[in-house]
Amino acid sequence: MTKNILMVLIGGGTGSVLRYLASLLTSKFFPTTFPLATFLVNIIGCLIIGVVTGLYLKNNISNPDTKLLMVTGFCGGFTTFSTFAQENVSLLQANNITIAIIYTGLSVILGLTFVWLGLFITK
Repeated sequence: MTKNILMVLIGGGTGSVLRYLASLLTSKFFPTTFPLATFLVNIIGCLIIGVVTGLYLKNNISNPDTKLLMVTGFCGGFTTFSTFAQENVSLLQANNITIAIIYTGLSVILGLTFVWLGLFITK
């Protein structure tokens, strides 16, 4: 259990630091009102989680350490959107289209609603 936590900690810390650096660099070189850093990090995170998951499936890798480090840790620290996207792709691949649509819709609608609610509560 301690080893698993350590793998997630190392990956998550690395992902979080890289997300922060991406925000700094993006705002310095591409100043815009569009949330470019978050957008880029989310898309890059989706690519990383897709590649890592694909390599696991293609090569029949069952080592949980690397998955904890890269998927749960790094991608989780870098962006949780990548996990959200990967879960939806898995649902679609399993022909759970209705569940994927409900999950996506509720996540977006409730996510925005609860951010607004949190802001409203703190006013």
